[in-house]
Amino acid sequence: MAAKEKKEVEPSAPEETEEKQEEENLREGEEDMAAALEEARNKLQESEDRILRLAADFENTKKRLEREREISLKYAEENILKELLPGIDNIERAMDQGKDANNIASLLEGVELTRDGLLATLKKYGVKAIESIGQPFDPNIHEALAMEETEEIEPNMVLREFQKGYLYKDRLLRPAKVIVSKPTESGA
Repeated sequence: MAAKEKKEVEPSAPEETEEKQEEENLREGEEDMAAALEEARNKLQESEDRILRLAADFENTKKRLEREREISLKYAEENILKELLPGIDNIERAMDQGKDANNIASLLEGVELTRDGLLATLKKYGVKAIESIGQPFDPNIHEALAMEETEEIEPNMVLREFQKGYLYKDRLLRPAKVIVSKPTESGA
């Protein structure tokens, strides 16, 4: 019977070895999982830090762009104003010349040159005069001040212009103030 007991013990020894091996494998697996978990936590922390830095950079950029936009809007007219100053200088020179020379023709010439310079500056910035005289009346760009009977021009045409109208790029800056033709009472 002792031999039987030995036989029983002998077969259990490989089972214990397998159990120990399984326990060791489990421990190694747990250690590997713990290391993988720690690595994942580190990567997560790095990603969170990176996201926070990116969010802070985004906020800083957003604030900087807003400040730049405010400054740009505040001084947006600066360039056009600089370009209009020579026109004022020319008007002053024309006035001085007109006083000294008492020559209306040279004064008129100076004023015309100044007007042309101002119109060129406005054109450079996208402002264009509306040509109205002889054109059909358009309430989108014309403001009718009066209607005048005439047989010379067909009805609803612009006869005269009291004040020029202007477009800025594709928008109406100021309507033209005009007199519009209407048929004569006898022609109606």
